[in-house]
Amino acid sequence: MTYTKKRYLTYTAITLFCMVLPFITINGNHMLLLSFDKMQFHFLGFAFAIQELYLMPFLLIILFIGIFLSTTMGGRIWCGWACPQTIFRVLFRDLVESKLFKLRRIKNKQKEIDYESYGNQAKKLLAMGLFFLLLLFIASNFMWYFVPPEDFFVYLQNPMEHLFLILFTITVAVFLFYTVVLTKEDFCVYFCPYSRVQSVLYDDNTVHVIYDEKRGATECTSCDACVKICPTHIDIKKGLQVECINCLECADACTGVMAKEGKSSLIQWSSSNQMVHNKPTNHFSVRNIMYAVSIAACIGFILFFSAQKEYLLVNVNRTTNLYKIEDKLVRNNYVFTIQNTQDRAYTYDIHVKNEFFEAKRFKPFTLQPNQRVKKVVTIETTKPMSYSNSKDTPLTLNVSVFAQQEPQKVVLNKKVAFIYPRDSLIK
Repeated sequence: MTYTKKRYLTYTAITLFCMVLPFITINGNHMLLLSFDKMQFHFLGFAFAIQELYLMPFLLIILFIGIFLSTTMGGRIWCGWACPQTIFRVLFRDLVESKLFKLRRIKNKQKEIDYESYGNQAKKLLAMGLFFLLLLFIASNFMWYFVPPEDFFVYLQNPMEHLFLILFTITVAVFLFYTVVLTKEDFCVYFCPYSRVQSVLYDDNTVHVIYDEKRGATECTSCDACVKICPTHIDIKKGLQVECINCLECADACTGVMAKEGKSSLIQWSSSNQMVHNKPTNHFSVRNIMYAVSIAACIGFILFFSAQKEYLLVNVNRTTNLYKIEDKLVRNNYVFTIQNTQDRAYTYDIHVKNEFFEAKRFKPFTLQPNQRVKKVVTIETTKPMSYSNSKDTPLTLNVSVFAQQEPQKVVLNKKVAFIYPRDSLIK
């Protein structure tokens, strides 16, 4: 199987994965969703409130370090095999323009389309119109990672009430149209900073598209098939260039030509050590190992914090009065801010984990999903707790806030300070 066919299969798998992922839910939570509407972040079936976005930095670190690791090992494999810009460009150039409308030859990507004939102009407009409709669907798929599909399609039924959503989706489609149809491969060459970073990450063990200069001096037929098919318009025979995206179409083209002469391709996906120095490729360099360790550490942090997920948020503040005294009864007042971070309603209650203290002025209440309220809670005791006749005694109490429906799961323990007055104030 040629590299081109393998890339097409990879593109198909990535596209289907990205299209289907927003529809996959676990217990009503999405696999990946950053909802600004509901102020939630869903990851692998867990729902986190916006205050719990400490997972996002780890995900971003994994993304960037993963790209660095893949680059040091496989060159710009991300650009040629997984980048959305490349996938959309191949979709427009190779499928829409070449296969559907026959505007260009798929084996000659450097030849521009002849627009002198009226037929080609009409075909080009039809191709662009069809692709823009496809981009609207792609932009909608992008929005599903911020607005879940079940809400997105409901919002579309009332477009005037959700103009921002619709305009933003159209804006994304227009941006993609500009970069894919108008900017073309120049986006990879001039706009994307990744091509400039790759030179720092490459070494002799990096696997990339490489031309065998030793054999090429005598065996190259000068057919320029590798040049004609290059989407970024470079000549791989002149050596590695920042424009190369590791699509390996030049390797396929050379393989077809050299096969007629019973020889292997002059263009390989190999490393400089293997091709030039006749040494085995070593992927276990210190740099690569450190990249892998960093990714593993981030995954470990994500799993740890996911296991520590809080199913509700509670913030406790004291009121301005330290305490109130009625005979031998001492009372402290608190303001509890409680937020339900789940996707179902719960009835919450409070329990003080000390037999000598009791919560008063509080009744169980129900919170809807993502609802937050403030409740004044009084904690009081009649048990003498003073340890001094000259100053107040600070005590630490463990207070449990829990859902009556699932008290073992949806529960949060908080430590609160209880101020007990000095002996001289107690009657």
